[in-house]
Amino acid sequence: MDKTDRIFIAGHRGLLGSAIVRRLETDSYRNLLKRDRAELDLTNESAVSTFFRRERPDIVVLAAAKVGGIKANNDFPVEFLLDNVRVQNNVITAAHSNGVRKLLFLGSSCIYPKYAPQPIPERALLTGPLEPTNDAYAIAKIAGIKLCQAYAAQYGENYISAMPTNLYGPHDNFDLRSSHVLPALLRKAHEAKINGSGELIVWGTGQPRREFLHVDDMADACLFLLRNYDSPEIINVGCGEDITIRELGELICEVVGFKGELTFDASKPDGTPRKLLDVSRITALGWQPRIPLRDGIARTYEWFLEHEGAPVLSAR
Repeated sequence: MDKTDRIFIAGHRGLLGSAIVRRLETDSYRNLLKRDRAELDLTNESAVSTFFRRERPDIVVLAAAKVGGIKANNDFPVEFLLDNVRVQNNVITAAHSNGVRKLLFLGSSCIYPKYAPQPIPERALLTGPLEPTNDAYAIAKIAGIKLCQAYAAQYGENYISAMPTNLYGPHDNFDLRSSHVLPALLRKAHEAKINGSGELIVWGTGQPRREFLHVDDMADACLFLLRNYDSPEIINVGCGEDITIRELGELICEVVGFKGELTFDASKPDGTPRKLLDVSRITALGWQPRIPLRDGIARTYEWFLEHEGAPVLSAR
């Protein structure tokens, strides 16, 4: 990569896209192409083609996606499948048509089977049934991976695919109707504290185990892979450690300062029992995360308080 390369970050306002922009700017990459949804609808094939033809990016980071937690995936499977496939197809095909030198496709750990071996190696892809609560999103991401690999096989394109574990951090989605577990619990703990509530209700049993990576670490890994990785084979990115949802809730309550009790609603779905990535391939290349989970949650809570943390008082 050259500091003068024209780099298009698709999804630059999102959790990961915004972190990638920060990371690139920190490293003095200034020729960044950024378009929000009002400027460029990535589901519009003609608009995407015109953008690529006019701007001629050298490198593309495809971080744009429709994302959400268990509830959002359950409620809107059509949108999670169709919108993501449209975005991926449009961006990847336009990259090929317009001579993009390298493309990084961001997938998700949910591409792996529900009962994959733990930690999950890259070879586990397509070896068993998916977790039903997010299979539409997972299938879309698998389609993106396969399209990148097809372009690599048929045309020799340098299109790489990274599979992040669960990400969190600044610019996360804290809307309880569509957020993932960590930002949802952080908001719930904050509001329970502000309202003087005696309990915080958590979906599921609290027993599933999850791995969490701060988005700034993931952005650092993306730059590392753009510089050092050229294989069409997928590569996992995570921290190599996981905790139970109960432990996550307790840690968040400690950071937020909520003193009440955690109550688990077992009538709600747990999702995959465990989802820990095997990150031996990327660590063998020389990359390691740097932000411990507690520090990362504390940073995220500071950002939340500054940007979204207005008190939500219950009527009493």
